[in-house]
Amino acid sequence: MSQSFVEAPKFKLAFFHPKFWLTWLGIVILYAISWLPYRLQTYIGKGLGKLLKLFAKKRVLIAKRNLALCFPDYTPAARQKILDANLDNAGMAILEASMGWWWPTWRIEKMSEFEGYEHIDAILAKGKGVLAYAIHNMNLEFAVRVAGLRNPSVAFYRRHNNPLMEYMQYHGRNRSNKYMIHKRDVRGLIQALNEGEVCFYLPDQDYGRTKCEFAPFFAVEKAATTTGSLLFAKEANCETVFLAPIKTASGYKIKVVPGLENFPSGDDKEDVARMNKMVESLVLEAPEQYLWMHKRFKTRPNKSDPSLYD
Repeated sequence: MSQSFVEAPKFKLAFFHPKFWLTWLGIVILYAISWLPYRLQTYIGKGLGKLLKLFAKKRVLIAKRNLALCFPDYTPAARQKILDANLDNAGMAILEASMGWWWPTWRIEKMSEFEGYEHIDAILAKGKGVLAYAIHNMNLEFAVRVAGLRNPSVAFYRRHNNPLMEYMQYHGRNRSNKYMIHKRDVRGLIQALNEGEVCFYLPDQDYGRTKCEFAPFFAVEKAATTTGSLLFAKEANCETVFLAPIKTASGYKIKVVPGLENFPSGDDKEDVARMNKMVESLVLEAPEQYLWMHKRFKTRPNKSDPSLYD
């Protein structure tokens, strides 16, 4: 195969250099917390969320602005309620990553369930690849591990800047992924789909002006929306589904819903608008779990347009 696979980083004695000691401290703490009872971890997660409110004020302001842009009809109190719960989930996301990396399979299975996975099974039974459009809920790191219990997946990968964290991140994610390819390896993902793999793609982020259309997303009439998601569906022997990882009262649920009909249709603007509508419906199932801290509306229709985040 011609994909540029991400090679597994090797453990190095250099990781014991003092410059990595703070990283090691964080890893040891997270690893220890991951073995605590889940209920206790949720309280710790809320505590981390309160710290984010104090030390990640810019991200909190981005989330607040996104909620105001997307839900202008909500009262300020209603939006604040979502934001407060969103911070709790953001704190928990730190622990969910360690859960996904280090929990044993039996514990993952005990805390997870699937809804609608038969849609993926049906596509695989046809000998086709599955292009799963996943919404970016903050528990996604854990959710990918859960999904891998049913069928190991293929996904784009972005290296971590810290070599030690890169080692931990890669080997943590590799527990659920069949293999990973570089984030810009378009041909590699198409080939994986042609070979009947389950591949994840995030269609709901602002990837910039290149290969995008401006379409409505909630109350924002012109949100930069990638057409890359259409390219994969168009070029590969695959069918699409949408996937939402949702934290429930008893654990975590991977919800899979069928893809859009006549998709892609050839009208990119209409297709991404339909895609955004589907993403909206899944976000609304648990809006407090969505990644509102991302500058979703950073790219403006015209370069001269003022930023929505100033």
